[in-house]
Amino acid sequence: MVTPAAAIRKAKQELDEKKQAINPDNLLAMYEMMLKVRRFEEKAGQLYGMGLIGGFCHLYIGQEAVVVGLQDCIKHGDQVITTYRDHAHMVAIGTPMDSIFAELMGRELGCSRGKGGSMHMFDLENKFFGGHGIVGANVPLGTGLAFANKYRDNDHICLDYFGDGATNQGQVYEAFNMASLWKLPVIYVIENNEYAMGTAVARASATTELYRRGEAFGIQGRQVDGMDLFAVRAAGLEAVEYVRGGNGPFILEMKTYRYRGHSMSDPAKYRSKDEVDQVKTNRDPIEHIKEHLLSEKITTEDKLKQMDKGIREDVAQAVERAKASPEPDVSELFTDIYND
Repeated sequence: MVTPAAAIRKAKQELDEKKQAINPDNLLAMYEMMLKVRRFEEKAGQLYGMGLIGGFCHLYIGQEAVVVGLQDCIKHGDQVITTYRDHAHMVAIGTPMDSIFAELMGRELGCSRGKGGSMHMFDLENKFFGGHGIVGANVPLGTGLAFANKYRDNDHICLDYFGDGATNQGQVYEAFNMASLWKLPVIYVIENNEYAMGTAVARASATTELYRRGEAFGIQGRQVDGMDLFAVRAAGLEAVEYVRGGNGPFILEMKTYRYRGHSMSDPAKYRSKDEVDQVKTNRDPIEHIKEHLLSEKITTEDKLKQMDKGIREDVAQAVERAKASPEPDVSELFTDIYND
């Protein structure tokens, strides 16, 4: 019989192993990317408030460990596809920030030439396939990307992100069935931030252990602390090895939390300020890694401050380049409609 004390020791040992598995320089680089994602999103929120961004705008603040941790697990040529909360994914894959800001502002420099806006971004060079505004619609599309990978026998996989709300969509289960039937190389990443728009998971889902949603199709899954970069990366490496090994799809349920409303128009009155503050104080993914970097003497407080200053300057410069870009020519209305 395993005693509670033994279970605690085992959990601590596993966590220490996860931490040791990351090269200090790599961990510092991932911290920098998480900070870059947050500063980008904070600036996007400011620009929206100033009227420079129109339409919908969904921010990723609080969820940074998920996209950064998983991006570190895949290789060049692997694909990423997600839903409408997509800016962070683009920053993490390496799309220039001025191109993303320009897209948010509807400018010619934008990654979708100013025609996609916040929810419909695209970067073929970095294998980012959207940015999709319809809830759950990207799940079968990502499954299709995985089918193409298997057909071409190219050893690539697809990370297919979607939210807890999308897990109740019928097309998600049709995709699960196909992926399992054909053993497709796809990792379904459920970014469970606890609220689908304004509805708590328990109020919309009969079963709240979302990583088990693939069991009917024989798909393995696991639940991960999405606020812990170490846990995210460890689970990501496990899933990537499983999927790339020809075993079919895998589900990762990332238990995370968004600090802002569902979108910029959401006052988030369905949760208390105290709830949000508790997460910020006790579970913030960036602060967690910062504490580790300092306690292990991987870097210093002054160097981290300089890093943050440099990121803020880069973000500000990217905004200015985006603002300087003209709006798309009217002729752009007739491009990208048909493919000869």
